Amino acid sequence: MSTNPAVPHHHTPAVFYVAPDGNDAWSGAHPQPNTSRTDGPLATIARARDAIRELKRAQGGLKQPVRVSIREGTYFLPESLVLTAEDSGSEQCPITYAAYEGEKPVISGGAPITGWRSAQVNGRAAWTAHLPKVQDGEWYFTQLFVNGERRLRPRLPKEGFYRLAGLVGVGPDAPWNEGQDKALFSDEDIKPWKNLSDVEVVTLSLWVESHLPVAAVDEKERIVTFARRSVFRLTEDFAGAGARYYVTNVFEALDTPGQWYLDRGAGIVYYLPKPGEEPDRVAVIAPRLPQIVRFAGDPEKQQWVEHVRLQGLTFAHTEWRLPADVSGASQAAVNVPGAVLWQGARHCAIRDCTIAHIGNYAVELTAPCEHNTILGNAMFDLGAGGVKVGHGTSHTLVSDNEIGDGGHIFHSAVGVWIGNSGHNQVVHNHIHDLDYTGVSVGWTWGYGASEAVDNRIEFNHIHHVGRGMLSDLGGIYTLGISPGTVLRHNLIHDSWSATYGGWGVYLDEGSSGILVENNVVYRTKTGGFHQHYGRENTIRNNIFALGKEMQITRSREEDHRSFSFERNIVYWTEGELLSGTWKNGNFFFDSNLYCHADESGESPPTEEGQARRPADQEGGRPIAFAGASLDEWRARGMDVHSLIADPKFKDPAHDDFTLAAGSPAFSLGFHAIDVSQVGPRGPEQRER
Repeated sequence: MSTNPAVPHHHTPAVFYVAPDGNDAWSGAHPQPNTSRTDGPLATIARARDAIRELKRAQGGLKQPVRVSIREGTYFLPESLVLTAEDSGSEQCPITYAAYEGEKPVISGGAPITGWRSAQVNGRAAWTAHLPKVQDGEWYFTQLFVNGERRLRPRLPKEGFYRLAGLVGVGPDAPWNEGQDKALFSDEDIKPWKNLSDVEVVTLSLWVESHLPVAAVDEKERIVTFARRSVFRLTEDFAGAGARYYVTNVFEALDTPGQWYLDRGAGIVYYLPKPGEEPDRVAVIAPRLPQIVRFAGDPEKQQWVEHVRLQGLTFAHTEWRLPADVSGASQAAVNVPGAVLWQGARHCAIRDCTIAHIGNYAVELTAPCEHNTILGNAMFDLGAGGVKVGHGTSHTLVSDNEIGDGGHIFHSAVGVWIGNSGHNQVVHNHIHDLDYTGVSVGWTWGYGASEAVDNRIEFNHIHHVGRGMLSDLGGIYTLGISPGTVLRHNLIHDSWSATYGGWGVYLDEGSSGILVENNVVYRTKTGGFHQHYGRENTIRNNIFALGKEMQITRSREEDHRSFSFERNIVYWTEGELLSGTWKNGNFFFDSNLYCHADESGESPPTEEGQARRPADQEGGRPIAFAGASLDEWRARGMDVHSLIADPKFKDPAHDDFTLAAGSPAFSLGFHAIDVSQVGPRGPEQRER
């Protein structure tokens, strides 16, 4: 029997096979066992990695490309697969870990649960399983997946949220960014439930959530004490209303098919089966590992992980929990790591993979990383968000991915988050169904030095962000000085906040030097565009439509030009046109088209190309420009060449903002925006 890996001829590609019926004592040179079962595929990916190391040593360095071809099946990893500089390929001889052609292997950070027994729980038919490692304190999980679907722990209230009745020990004017470890609750919303220290209150304040294990409950005084302090003050936003919250992992609330509960002390997991589920016919998996794959380079020693590719694989089932003294992050769930974590990687790629059923972000690049590619992947059922491009990284391509169904645990996570990092491209992605922001770029508050320069956010379809869960968010959100950064050809819609701040494009603190052009933004709660403060941004040739409360916002006066706003179309049926502060004139508007249609979407009957005065008698709806008439606004040098007219959209009531050939917008120099190229492309298109 062969016990050494095959050594291919130096002029041919090397292939190692891995299969569920393999054996790590075999060569890995064959995709299936031979008839005598003396040779065949390897059993584990870790052994294939080690076989490549042995090959490199035998050859005195890699002499040909290497491919690890992984057969279909689920591979439950005992520990994260770690790749170091020793596991690097080269530009001429890359190393690829890939699915066997036509097959879909799953690399799991979890473990199957079997040995179910029938039981009765809270008057319901249930299954139970005893897990000794849980009872011994070696394993704790907060997620469960049954037949590839996320199952939920019991939650109160069943739908919607409770609201805290008040703060304890501080007044409503306490600093908004200082948390508390006590709060008042209403009526019987919180009780001294079984295994109380495992019950978690999740509060929603401003743009973050806090995860607060319960330490004690005083039913008489209606005071709940938490085991850690909240991230921010326990109010909904800057006003004094108590934060909304829900309670999870309450044993007494376990009463709905599909719910489950883990009793840590007893080491027993309870599951209420859905109709038709049988214990011997379902696959139940609980997560164990925080990372499935980890690239561990050490660039300080010039030891990079280079030219390694992950392709066509599925990564699933991770568990990550906050440290005992931390309840969350101040923004974007930035302290939550990725299930696939790269550090010290360059010229690496993850392509056409699926990352799903996880408790954290999908992919994370930490400093330093450079020239890496995340292409054509599907990321869904995410505990946090999609991709994190960390501080000190650069030249990352995030392209043609679908990132959605996120924030299951960490609501403030982002579809694609770029920190203090430059020269990145986020292009042709479909980003949707998140509780916070779609794409976030930059990590400097104000006008200090920033590395978030020359970032391109283009041709992305971003929608259904916020979902009424958090506030102060956007389809695309930026921070800090960002020269060369471009937000272009994005389709953004359905940005919906809990209270304030559900914007389409949101240039926050110090955002400067950014070009925003050729975007279509519609159906947002508080407007299509908002600049808090910044300087010399250019907003041109965009469509901003159907903001509910307002359309365009500027919220700070400064002694430099905030932005220029030219050749845009603003179309709305409710709310005000300009909100915020517009006193000092350090901004510029011109050659825009404005249309205040009625609630049905019918535009006012203006004569084509004619400006309408805000208070005329021709049946149009009045338009106020920051409280001024059009003439008064023009006297300030604003919108001198702009029009108030019907843009002649094809069907705005059904989200079609295509312009008819005779649109008056064209007379202003507006260029038609083609959204047909937005979102992920097919393999042939993206390779061009």
